[in-house]
Formats: sequence, structure tokens, C-alpha cells
Amino acid sequence: MTQLEGIFLARPETPSGGVPLAVKDLFDTAGLVTTYGSILFAEHVPSETAEAVRRLEAAGYANVGKTNLHEFAFGTTSENPHFGNVPNPLAAGRLAGGSSGGSAAALAAGLAEAALGSDSGGSIRIPAACCGVVGFKPTYGLVPLDGCFPLAPSFDHAGPMARDVAGCARMMEALAPGFTPEQLQLEDVEVGVAWTELADPQVRARVEAAAELFPRRRRLDLPLPDHFYDAFSREVADVHRELFLEHADSYGDNVRQKVERCLEVSDAEYERATTQRERYRERLAEAAAGVDLVLTPTLTCVAPPAPSDELALRDGLIRLTFPFNATGWPAAALPCGAAEHRLPASVQLAAPPGQDARVLAVAAALEQALSLD
Repeated sequence: MTQLEGIFLARPETPSGGVPLAVKDLFDTAGLVTTYGSILFAEHVPSETAEAVRRLEAAGYANVGKTNLHEFAFGTTSENPHFGNVPNPLAAGRLAGGSSGGSAAALAAGLAEAALGSDSGGSIRIPAACCGVVGFKPTYGLVPLDGCFPLAPSFDHAGPMARDVAGCARMMEALAPGFTPEQLQLEDVEVGVAWTELADPQVRARVEAAAELFPRRRRLDLPLPDHFYDAFSREVADVHRELFLEHADSYGDNVRQKVERCLEVSDAEYERATTQRERYRERLAEAAAGVDLVLTPTLTCVAPPAPSDELALRDGLIRLTFPFNATGWPAAALPCGAAEHRLPASVQLAAPPGQDARVLAVAAALEQALSLD
């Protein structure tokens, strides 16, 4: 496999000058093929560019290629039956994560300095963790999704990926006008540590070692989502209903099975799940009310082996990332040391909506402390 195979789906003939930017192929780019990871759109060339991409290009970023992804962004491994599987440049035979796997892989392979991803259940943070880079899911609605193919609209976020936290912060200045970076020290904040007991032993050790760098920290009994995934599923069903009715045979087996399940969600199940989701928002906010941020593992494991059974892996991979899609909290993922098989562990920092600058500032301080540790 060449270094590029499986990472880029389309590349401009003559990239403009600027900071090399990899763009997830879920975002429209005028004049450049945009597939959404689906064979149905293999020859789709948009006439307009997604707003997030336009903002980055206006700020001096240059699109060097559209990156491969899980079909329609509905998956966690970026194993794509139509366009090939995204490789993990850190470790042959390991997953790159998904659904923004190509964006993370482009960074890890040194093919871009910045990358744009989307995140509906962890799709920025999961591949960032698998590939040892940084990913940031902003507050819901902060970065526009115009021109980005939806998955589950009230869970969908667009956000930056880079090889360090500063790279994500610079992108946020372009993506969200009015965003102002902050500077904080680890002693300036109190963090609540949660969910580490759910992680594999060495991942847990690396994340807890990162937590110990905060002078003010305490354990939190943070709730996990329960009984509201039907809300996500129903939104997916509404996005795909008409397209799937006509073209079900053109969906890959993995995504076809998931869409079929989504289409089975009833109105009553959706309403019940929506109510449960609102209760979860309240429970999470109440549990974290006494701290400035929460600190958790991003994933419970290192990058899993490839090829995979994504349907079997999915629930485990989104377990600690999906909560912050459900609530719209900003969340950053950054590497925090080698764990099982010498692959990177990843630590996740999150805070209530609107605290994007705080999350990134603390992530930058933690990144620096980890480099000195």
C-alpha cells in the first residue's frame, strides 16, 4: 500500500498556496469530486463549497485533498467497501478510526498540517485517538454545517484536527468568527476525573497519569448515556429514508444494516428517547457542576486491529465520546502516552457548551505538561 492509498479520494490538480488542509469528503468542494463516502456520489461534483471549508480557505488554508471516510460518516472504523479502507500510518494492521479516519491519517502521515472533520458520535475524536493526533469537537452549532452531508442533524458537529492543540485553536479562529483563544495553566482549573475504570489497563494508567498533572482534581461519578440512542437512529432514518428506498443495494453491508435498524424506530420510541436525552443533559450538567472541566479517556482501548467487525466494535468505541454529542459539549482528544502494544492512549477534556476556549487552553497546557513529564 502506498502512503496515499486509502487516505485521499480526490485531490486538486493544482493546490493553492497556504497551510496544507485535508478535508473530509463529507464537505462539499466546488469543482472537486465529493463522494460522502458513497458509491452513489462517486461522480458528484458540487457547484458550491461548504461554509466551513470556505472559512478555512479565506484564512489561508489550502485544500490538498478530500479524505476517505466511513460510508456516509455512519461508522467508527473508516473501512469503506467502495473506496478502500483508511490505513493507520502509526501501525500497519490497526484501524484509523472513524468516521473521519482519512483526515486523521493524513495528519499522522504528514500529508497535511490541518484537517477538517465531522463528529456525530465521536467521529473526530475516535480517529484522532487511533492515529495519535489531536481532535476537537466544538460546542454544538458553533461551526456551520452548511454543505456537509448530514448524519443525525442534532448530534452533528464540524471541527478541527491537527498534530497539536495549537493547530486546532488556530483553525477555530477561522471556523468560528469571534472565537478568542485563552491561556490557562493546569493549576487554574479544577477537573473532574471519570470513566477511567472502564479503560484497558495501560490506557487507564496513561489517562490517570495525565489527570495527576492537575493540582486540583477529584473523581466524578459521571453518568453515561442510557436509553436514548433511538433519537440518533431516527434522525439518521429521516436523512436516508428516500435515498435508501431507491438505492438500498448501493449501500455497503455495514451501513445498510444500520440504516435498516434506524428505519425501524417508531414515533413512540423516538419521543421517549428525546425525553431521555433531555434528562441526560440535566444529569450530566448536575454531576459536573462543581468542576471546570471533566477528564476521561477518549477511548477505552488503543486502535483496534484491522479488518474489524464494526458492528461489534461500534458501541464500545463511541461509549465515552457520544455523551458529548448528545449534550453538545465541546470536547478535545489528545494523545497522552503509549499504552497497549505501544500504541497511543488518548485523553478527553470536555466542558459545558460555550467553554470551547477553556477546553482548548487546558488541552494546550496539558499537552505541554505531558511533553515534559
